[in-house]
Amino acid sequence: MSTPIAKTDTVDFYHGREIRDPYRWLEESTHPDTEAWADNQNQKTRTYFDSLTVRNTIQKKLAGRWNAVKFFTPEKVNGEYFYQKNNGLQNQPVLYRSHNLSDSTPDKVIDPNEINPEGTTALTALSFSGKGSWLAYALSENGSDWQTIRIRNLETGKDLPEIIRWAKFTDIAWTENETGFYYSRYPEPGTVPEEDGSNYNRLYFHRLNTPQSEDRLIHERPDDKELSFSATFTDDHRHLILQSWKGTENKSRLYYREATSDGDFLPLAPDGDGYYSFLGNSEGRFILYTTAGAPNGRIISVDPEHPEKEHWQEIIPEQENVLYFPKLAGNHLIAAYMEHAWHRVELYRTDGTHVRRLDLPEMISVSNIQVSKKEGEVLIGYTSYLTPTTIARYTIESDELVTVLVPEGGLDPDLYTTRQVFYPSTDGTQIPMFITSRKDLSPDGSHPVLLYGYGGFNISMTPAFNASNAMFIEDGGIYAVANIRGGGEYGEDWHQGGTFGNKPQVFDDFISAAEWLIAEKWTKPEKIAIMGGSNGGLLVAACLNRRPELYGAVICQVPVTDMLRYHKFTVGRFLTSEFGHPEENEEDFRNIIAYSPLHNIKEREHPPVLITTADTDDRVVPLHAMKYAAAMQEAQKGDAPILLRIEKDAGHGLGKPVSKIIDEHADIYSFLYIQLNMIQ
Repeated sequence: MSTPIAKTDTVDFYHGREIRDPYRWLEESTHPDTEAWADNQNQKTRTYFDSLTVRNTIQKKLAGRWNAVKFFTPEKVNGEYFYQKNNGLQNQPVLYRSHNLSDSTPDKVIDPNEINPEGTTALTALSFSGKGSWLAYALSENGSDWQTIRIRNLETGKDLPEIIRWAKFTDIAWTENETGFYYSRYPEPGTVPEEDGSNYNRLYFHRLNTPQSEDRLIHERPDDKELSFSATFTDDHRHLILQSWKGTENKSRLYYREATSDGDFLPLAPDGDGYYSFLGNSEGRFILYTTAGAPNGRIISVDPEHPEKEHWQEIIPEQENVLYFPKLAGNHLIAAYMEHAWHRVELYRTDGTHVRRLDLPEMISVSNIQVSKKEGEVLIGYTSYLTPTTIARYTIESDELVTVLVPEGGLDPDLYTTRQVFYPSTDGTQIPMFITSRKDLSPDGSHPVLLYGYGGFNISMTPAFNASNAMFIEDGGIYAVANIRGGGEYGEDWHQGGTFGNKPQVFDDFISAAEWLIAEKWTKPEKIAIMGGSNGGLLVAACLNRRPELYGAVICQVPVTDMLRYHKFTVGRFLTSEFGHPEENEEDFRNIIAYSPLHNIKEREHPPVLITTADTDDRVVPLHAMKYAAAMQEAQKGDAPILLRIEKDAGHGLGKPVSKIIDEHADIYSFLYIQLNMIQ
């Protein structure tokens, strides 16, 4: 049991109920007392890991595992291929250009490792002008969600002097004549009230060779500041399409206007009755993807002269499986479908006629699809639990599918396998789960298991390769991923089944996965670890509160734990569309207080817990992990460690350098190997 730290008498009242918050002072991140406490926590954690003789061995094995060539899906621009590649242990991938993908000496375009030798500057977005003259690229520092946009002349390799600031995850829409682009950003700090600084998104136009201060405001909604915006042009550049959405809800609205107009945007799909995205235009009609009236997604076409719903035409109707990654390719549509949490890719004509299924492996995730519409060339990135991202090229006219970029460092399919099983949750619903292990393992109850989950925000846990998990599997571990509710594996209904008052069902789904693995003799409680990050950190913390005896170790990464105050920090208020608002709605409060990890900790014997966060995380701020760690350490009645690891100069995970990943994973996996008794 850890020595108790200072507590205050802070009390809040929610709908007549008194809630104590003794570690409120840890929210003041720059206060000397908070900084001293955090430094002390890090020192204790570092001392623990430095004492583990296995850690150096694991770090060397991880470095070997990560030292393999990795590719990102190329984009074809004006006859040239642009793609990112990491040669192995580079902190950040490098952007290259070549005339063909078999070129062994492509031209280097941008190397973030040269921009910042520390490796904490990441290339987070790319947008090429239509003729391929210019590249707008975004950089993130220290894992921050904030992005800085620079503009590079691709002929000279030189950047323009202007710098675009205060953007986050913005799309960039270049004009046809390449004189500028539309983008969205937030207000410059100090120009608006503090609460609007990272929550008031507006659409701007930037003209090349002018300072950002001269950028023209195109669209805003001061009456609804939680709306975000993006813009894109139709393929013929006749119209500018505006998309808007609120927070993290899986709904959006579309508007449009003539590209040369400065007038108001006209309604295209303005009702907010589902998610809408613009795919392109064909024969004078807009091609849209939507979940409106179709939770699994469908493709429709809209006449811009008659955009009313009664004139909409359905191209590809909703199917039993979830439509994912639809792309328009000339007079064809490429559509990935999610079938029991893995992807297959189908080709259709724009009249809805099915052409064929592409001959890709089973049990994969499509990570990206890039389409060269003029040439009918499709580049597909896909991955599995055994194989890093592989790039395939499909040419529509010749109906030819070939693999063009092959990664290194996968697991041998002759020795390792991924199984998919279905297990019952508490309400009888069958939940899919992927289990990856050596082929020769038998269910004798002795195997260490790492069970991973997320369960929120319509995010699907589809197959993906991870070098650190590959090491764990090679050493005899079983890596299991449960496709619990709250994700998007079975469409919007599956997502909504894990939101608001349904959130406890997510925890039941995950606990049921652990129980199934034990009942089926794959493992036993002392040999099973659970891990999750962000919303997944909330998941494992809540499951730990409910069933501490079920796990041998818990890895709680960048978690959301204070569910009564999450909406008060950075982008937290955007999450109310998933969790509810505990202050404004009494029912939301009663739902949340029943599972909020920070408020449901009991004094008892807990299994070993490693909590991770980062000092510059501006998505889920470190106070969640810090308050949770303080409360857990006070409540621990056993001898198992409750550790807090605070990464310096890092954020929520965006653009984390490989060196930091290896260092963090050396801690995480040495913790797992010790607690699950994997050391011989």
